[in-house]
Amino acid sequence: MITSSAPRPGAAAPARAPRRRVLPRIVRHRAPHGALLALALFAAVRVAGIAAVISANALTGRPLVRSLAHSWDSRWYLNIAAHGYGRLIWITPTGGVQSDWAFFPLYPALVRAADTVLPVGLAAAALLVAWTAAVVAAYGVYLIGHHLYGRAAATALVALWAVLPHAVELTIAYTESLFAALAAWSLYSVLKERWLWAGGLALAAGLARPTGFAVAVAVIAAAALRLRPGRDRAAPAVWAGAAVAPAGWLGYVLWVGHRTGDLTGGYFSVQGAWGSRVDFGAGAARFVGALLAHGGQVVYPVALVVVLVGVVLFGLLCAERAPLPLVVFAGVLVLLVVLGSGSFSSKPRFLLPAFPLLIPPALAFARAWRTRPVAPLLVGGALALLSVLYGAYVTVVVHSPL
Repeated sequence: MITSSAPRPGAAAPARAPRRRVLPRIVRHRAPHGALLALALFAAVRVAGIAAVISANALTGRPLVRSLAHSWDSRWYLNIAAHGYGRLIWITPTGGVQSDWAFFPLYPALVRAADTVLPVGLAAAALLVAWTAAVVAAYGVYLIGHHLYGRAAATALVALWAVLPHAVELTIAYTESLFAALAAWSLYSVLKERWLWAGGLALAAGLARPTGFAVAVAVIAAAALRLRPGRDRAAPAVWAGAAVAPAGWLGYVLWVGHRTGDLTGGYFSVQGAWGSRVDFGAGAARFVGALLAHGGQVVYPVALVVVLVGVVLFGLLCAERAPLPLVVFAGVLVLLVVLGSGSFSSKPRFLLPAFPLLIPPALAFARAWRTRPVAPLLVGGALALLSVLYGAYVTVVVHSPL
């Protein structure tokens, strides 16, 4: 007997199940337990840092938020957001020609977009983008810590990142918070094997900062590990993620090369005019020698200590056997700081997005919390106070290049 599944005449049609909207996995996301506390700690420290900068401006008779929105490179980014590239050139006292092509385009583009949607002025839009990116970055850092080591270590990781000496730069009109956000979420996507997201976010990171290629290198290294012989055949998404990861950085470098008439070397000539090049540590060695011989402002010894501690922490990160993409990302940033030339006072800023370096001390804090909770609270509180005061000092009092 042949039966038919068609409904009988007059019978009611079966109800159709409502169609579920399928979202990408990175969008369909549930915050892990403890994330709000970690973000609250981060926000509390950084809001205190902003308040300290504003208070320092008030005490010194400066406009209250000028140091937040118009410090050093901020002025270049605001000019690009307002007028585009090729409008601002600076002739240095030594005759060097510095141009705005040295600054990558994503941050000023977002600032311009934010000012278009919310016409609050470019300076306020720049701060809004930076502050939003800082919170997004802190959440990405927490997710990585929670995924690898659990709630306590993740909370400590975010808290330590918030109290770094130069963490004030996460809340001024600079690109560090945006770059850190893109890097953290790209690395988290790698750890979760969401390769297209990892590659796309690495592409965006490459449009945010000259050091953005560190994210692409990390993604490619993780993909190479995933594709090594003996593993099961990887999905095409692994190849695609690795292929698109460096496209943002390469695209901008080649665009500047095209504009300057030197396709492969034009961007590096532009950076050289700013004193930024790889000299394998020769400039850093000369600086350290001069500092030891003649001394200097407090920002320079602090910068030297931060760099040395960063190198030590990288060794500890390797000893901890952290996942390869985190080690590669942090290692590339450490190498660029150690082997690159340029203003030594800016080197801690270049290390600021290298949050994986804080994994070893975060694990130590988490272990101490289980046995002697008072100790990490006291140490963390002291570090927070120093970070807030030093941030106001370096941006307002000495107005050092950041």
